[in-house]
Amino acid sequence: MPRTKAATKRRGPAKAAKPKPRISGTRKPPTAKRPSTKPASKKDAVLILLSRKTGASLDELMTATGWQAHSIRGCLSGTIGKKLGLKVHSSVDASGARRYAIKR
Repeated sequence: MPRTKAATKRRGPAKAAKPKPRISGTRKPPTAKRPSTKPASKKDAVLILLSRKTGASLDELMTATGWQAHSIRGCLSGTIGKKLGLKVHSSVDASGARRYAIKR
């Protein structure tokens, strides 16, 4: 018994999509975007804090990012120190807290 092709169904011409009725007053006017003062990423927030004249303490960095202490230290040594090639200096202030800063 020979195989035969299945009959194909013919379609008519394509129909144009109907335009949706426009209701006036439903569209919001475009607003001008204000530049954001929020850093683009947590890494940017860390860099901003470290570039201050006094640098940043571990507690300040943890509050700004929501990271734990070991994650901050990993970011300082891996991302900022090795990948970005910036020198991170640490010092102890008068209260005994360690502060980190980027010296340029």
